Amino acid sequence: MDLGEPPALPYMALPEPLALPVPILEVPDAHVPSYKPIVVPPSALGAPPGVKGKPLEGKQPNTPKTNTPKAPEMDYVTVPLIDKEVPVPSQEILVTAVSTATVSVAATLTATAVFKRLVSLFKPIIKTAWTKITKKKKDSSSSSSSSGQPDS
Repeated sequence: MDLGEPPALPYMALPEPLALPVPILEVPDAHVPSYKPIVVPPSALGAPPGVKGKPLEGKQPNTPKTNTPKAPEMDYVTVPLIDKEVPVPSQEILVTAVSTATVSVAATLTATAVFKRLVSLFKPIIKTAWTKITKKKKDSSSSSSSSGQPDS
């Protein structure tokens, strides 16, 4: 199979590129901040000169407990490891909160199920009614246009 001679492509002469000087870029240097950490052993800690303090003799100082006012509707539980009292709502408040949450979740789930069921029931009915209405409109518009009456 002979394809013939190759096609003659046009030739365009491009000029030589301009000789630009190479840019001289200096290598950037960065000054990394540093610090010399201060190491102070615990045995060397002490009061500043001129200040006299009491030696502790191995006991921790007693910090006075602040008496915070306690709400009467709150119960308190002491956490064993940290010896702190944590407020806990009373049983009446807990029962009210739990019952309210339960009722709201149950109502939401029931309403969702009822809505889905109603949609599945009414969808074919609405679809049938819609097709009948659009069919009547098409029939009435075609009969009015054939009789020569103008549409408004």
